Amino acid sequence: MTTEPTTTARTELSSADRRPWLDYRSVWRWHFYAGLLCIPFVLWLACTGTIYLFKPQVESWLDRPYTHLHLDGPAASPAAQAAAAVAPAPGSRLRAYQLPDAPDSAAQVLVGQGDHEYRIYVHPQTLQVLHQVDEDSRLMRIVFRLHGELMIGDRGSMLVELAASWAIVMILTGLFLWWPRQARGLGGVLYPRLGQSGRVFWRDLHAVTGLWVSAFALTFLLSGLPWAKSWGGELKLVRRAIAGAPVSQDWTTGRSSELARRRADNAAPGDEHAMHHHHTEAGGAPQDYTPLDRLAAVVAPLQLAPPVLIAPPSGTSPNWTARSDTQNRPQRISLVLDGASGAVLERKEFGQKPLLDRIIGVGIAAHEGHLFGWLNQLGNLLIALGLVTLSLSALKLWWGRRPAGVLGAPLPQRPPRFVPLLVLPVLLLGVVLPLFGITLVAVLVLERLVLRRIPPVRDFLGLNTIPPAPQLQA
Repeated sequence: MTTEPTTTARTELSSADRRPWLDYRSVWRWHFYAGLLCIPFVLWLACTGTIYLFKPQVESWLDRPYTHLHLDGPAASPAAQAAAAVAPAPGSRLRAYQLPDAPDSAAQVLVGQGDHEYRIYVHPQTLQVLHQVDEDSRLMRIVFRLHGELMIGDRGSMLVELAASWAIVMILTGLFLWWPRQARGLGGVLYPRLGQSGRVFWRDLHAVTGLWVSAFALTFLLSGLPWAKSWGGELKLVRRAIAGAPVSQDWTTGRSSELARRRADNAAPGDEHAMHHHHTEAGGAPQDYTPLDRLAAVVAPLQLAPPVLIAPPSGTSPNWTARSDTQNRPQRISLVLDGASGAVLERKEFGQKPLLDRIIGVGIAAHEGHLFGWLNQLGNLLIALGLVTLSLSALKLWWGRRPAGVLGAPLPQRPPRFVPLLVLPVLLLGVVLPLFGITLVAVLVLERLVLRRIPPVRDFLGLNTIPPAPQLQA
């Protein structure tokens, strides 16, 4: 969010306002309002995203009590470990068996029951249940939902998507406002003039930080959209229409999509209604865990990127499957297995996925900080700190120039110039980002028909226009 320019910038603003090809003040005004909407969300997403960035380290630390266990004999078979995990919960089903990281680590077994999924930690030798936790109650899962849906499901996902859409507008308009006009040197353009004080210092910190983080921030925002309820759901519908058949993707779109997939994964094989009803079979034929022993022996030597999950037939697959669930998605490999013989019937690597899936997968891996190891985590941490700096400096600038009793928005030019170089990009963004387009139209209609007609509201929001600059006589 950019505030009133400095003395030099005011001269540039006056010059820019007289140009017939673009309305500088309108861009500045929309940048201000976009920032006012987005900054609380940007701060929230930067903080929760930073925590989620270190998911492997946090979960490894939390699982310390279930590693390096004392064993005084051979470990039980994977099938026995899975049976021990499922036994205490009648009506539940084996969802997946996770290959242990080490022989003396507790077996981690995912057990499903309707909408719920539990992680059971089983002693590999005694088969004692050491710990049980609902997957939705795990710390990193809570952080994930705080980050992507504000813990309020699909509505929260749409709010985050709305903020992300306006954040894209904020960044693009901010880059336009940053573009140097009659700049004297690179100070305040490529690096902040730290020797300055007051408004110049904060303006430089805001503008230069915005420049350096803008490309990365846009990548973050765009790579997160496929997960959103509205945008991701529409993308899936478009892909389905193009393909002429249902499409498979390894990410969900909103909380309802996640729960639907979970119900299907927790359902008995061949249950064609698994994606729709809210229960799982309790009285069907008991699961046969014996194939797990031979399949674990086949999958373990393949050294797939951990964690590796071996899953029985379910409502989504008639066969046993194994897959790498690593957050570095380009390393993911999935296998279709014959439970009777242990043979690998099908092997699908990341490079075999459709191009769009690969682009999204790489974007998500980079977004979560796992595409190229700890350097990715460090880079994302610096970007998050940059976004926090950008937001706080914007608030400081706004509050410092805000007149008492009003919002402090830049006053609109009279008459506004709706020129193609401004209107066409806005229309394009409105189509690509539907929630932005819908809310933009709603705001314009509300402003024109309601807010401008209420004098106190009009004055507070800065909807009064300023007269055009006087024309110089020849």
